[in-house]
Amino acid sequence: MNTETTHSGFFSSDLLPSLGARINYATKLRKFIISPFNPRYRCWEMFLVVLVIYSAWISPFEFAFLSYKKDDTLFIIDNIVDCFFAVDIILTFFVAYLHRESYLLVDEPKKITIRYLSSWFIFDVCSTIPFQSLILVFTDHKESGGVGFRMLSMLRLWRLRRVSALFARLEKDIRFNYFWTRCTKLVAVTLFAVHCAGCFNYMIADRYPDPKKTWIGAVNPDFKQQSVGDRYITSLYWSIVTLTTTGYGDLHAENSREMLFDIFYMLFNLGLTSYIIGNMTNLVVHWTSRTRNFRERVKATQEFAKRNQLPPRVQDQVLSHICLKFKTEALKQEETLNGLPKAIRTSIAHHLFLPIVQNVHLFQGVSQNLLFQLVPETEAEYFPPKQDVILQNEAPTDLYIIVSGAVELIAQIEGLEQITGKAVAGELFGEIGVLCGRPQPFSVRTTEISQILRLSRTTLMNILRANPEDERIIMNNLLLKLQGFGGFGYVDHQTNAGPEIKSHDDTALTSIDINNLEARVKKQEENDGQEVNKTVNDSSLNLENKRELSEHKVELIGPDEVTKSCQLKPEVPCCSNSCHERPTCSTSSSGSKGTKSIHHKRRITIHMKKKESLHDQFGKLIILPDSLEELFRVAGQRYGGNDFKRAVNAEDAEIDDINVIRDGDHLFFL
Repeated sequence: MNTETTHSGFFSSDLLPSLGARINYATKLRKFIISPFNPRYRCWEMFLVVLVIYSAWISPFEFAFLSYKKDDTLFIIDNIVDCFFAVDIILTFFVAYLHRESYLLVDEPKKITIRYLSSWFIFDVCSTIPFQSLILVFTDHKESGGVGFRMLSMLRLWRLRRVSALFARLEKDIRFNYFWTRCTKLVAVTLFAVHCAGCFNYMIADRYPDPKKTWIGAVNPDFKQQSVGDRYITSLYWSIVTLTTTGYGDLHAENSREMLFDIFYMLFNLGLTSYIIGNMTNLVVHWTSRTRNFRERVKATQEFAKRNQLPPRVQDQVLSHICLKFKTEALKQEETLNGLPKAIRTSIAHHLFLPIVQNVHLFQGVSQNLLFQLVPETEAEYFPPKQDVILQNEAPTDLYIIVSGAVELIAQIEGLEQITGKAVAGELFGEIGVLCGRPQPFSVRTTEISQILRLSRTTLMNILRANPEDERIIMNNLLLKLQGFGGFGYVDHQTNAGPEIKSHDDTALTSIDINNLEARVKKQEENDGQEVNKTVNDSSLNLENKRELSEHKVELIGPDEVTKSCQLKPEVPCCSNSCHERPTCSTSSSGSKGTKSIHHKRRITIHMKKKESLHDQFGKLIILPDSLEELFRVAGQRYGGNDFKRAVNAEDAEIDDINVIRDGDHLFFL
């Protein structure tokens, strides 16, 4: 039967997948062929690594301290270990390998055999043959003490290549910390070098004709009578002292053999020490580089703020932004996404942000096609608490959608900041400025750590031009939202077929015909933040507006008239669903010969006398009469029988004709 496998396994050493994307589905191999990614084969390799570690320790130890006896326990253990490696040699002829160029698994037995015979087969066989055991079996000697046979047994150290391959895989495996993996490798290399050097140096002293003229015999002439453990510890002590270059004192070379070995060992130590120091330095520098860069950036920012005398609030915002960026840089989200193909980035964006965007009130009822185009164009940004996202009166360049966190809507009134509303996760802000092409009517400041999606105004308008039906729906949603802010008689879209769209050069271009979007800044309750003051004439105005519903409709015009059609007062903020403002919206009436502005039954706010701000006193909202004389009379009645003769608007222009007064104007009577 065929064997199936996938290109993912325990400690996989392969970085590049096959061009056929075979990492995503099972690969069928020939009968009796084993995949190198098979979990059971991976377990077998890990078991062999444990045996390699045993062989790496016991081989030098036996070479220096032990006499190999036929009936010894080590004789049996070593032969059992050799049998496992012999089985692995046979098994290797049935293990598929990964082609270096195509990165596809090769499962042809002939190719597998040729590749293994031409690579590591000879070395594996030589490291597996039990030379000393064969001498003991085929001769009458009961123990083997020849140096030649001991040297042949050292061929088992060839198996260490498996440990090297294991560390190479661990360094690439993200499940293991790279720093500690490298440190473990360096410690293992150092301990193995110390162990081998101690064993070899003792073997030289043990074989020297005059034991008293050796490095260990000069201190302890009867060292051969000591236990194996004491002699091994003494050898390790000499090796470590030499490696760390803190000797020679009590133990030093006494003959030319030992001196020659010490020379080569110390030269080897120079390279080993340089390797260890270089790797540790690189690891420490890499580990602390982000923190060092962060400290340097904070220091540079503080110097910049001090040199330019920035306000404390701005300094706090800058430092908060740098701290948050330092934390989010470790996630490497942006770097990861930018390195992916566009289709994968789009899929990730839809998975993460589509549920948020499609529930935003502005996009209610739009097609999935529009959402599919909008979501990949959004960019996620993190903002720390108390940081400004939008400043009042700045150019509307982006629309923002809150994914998590909350923001406050702040208006500058008489030079003081007043909180006029709040937006939470799932809401958006900046849409009035973006869709009307007017400066932002308020500042937006975060109250907690927030993740916010940013959508460019240019991108949004380009997508809307390509989707005229969705364009109409979005504009209707905006008007419905504004209509819900007050009882000033907004257009009832249920009685009309819908807003008209003017076409210019066969392209549906959109804006919103709003002469004034004004709101009264009202006091907030401490607990629930609900409104406490309402205009006295709201109920009567609602009744009057209901009689005008059949005559009114909202006109959508081209972008050339955006500036003229959107009159957004910067001091009057209104955006989120929790905003406490009450904007008003003028409408237009369409006749058989075209569209013209309505000049009767318009709503205006009258004031007794002009002050520096509209909010110094509460005005009175009235319906505009048909003549100036009637207007003066109504104003005199509302303000205690005063006889007014002149009226000016908010721009100090005197009113001499009733037709120049617009819906929503503020008039001041003198």
